[in-house]
Amino acid sequence: MGRPFASFVFGIAAHKVADALRSSVRSAVPTQDLPDGPDEGPGPEETVVRYIEVEHARMLLSRLPDNQRELLLLRVVSGLSAEETGNVLGMSPGAVRVAQHRALARLRQMAELESA
Repeated sequence: MGRPFASFVFGIAAHKVADALRSSVRSAVPTQDLPDGPDEGPGPEETVVRYIEVEHARMLLSRLPDNQRELLLLRVVSGLSAEETGNVLGMSPGAVRVAQHRALARLRQMAELESA
């Protein structure tokens, strides 16, 4: 007598699965087109340096008084004009420019004291 029929069927199924797995490993996997040249974007080192600089700027900004921080965020980060910033803060455009100059001078002074 031979082995039971169920064992025979399971053996065939196991071999078919093994064949399918071997076949899938051997088949070519399509890849994306290769770029024409090297990546011009920032490398890992530059990305880390930028992150550190941004965190340092945030820390310095957090030490400014609220009104100076808000003014710099509106002018520099959001890109609003002196007139638009003045409308938001209730200041004249000239007062915005003077306050911006003072806030930047204070930031510069804090950065210099920190690096000394």
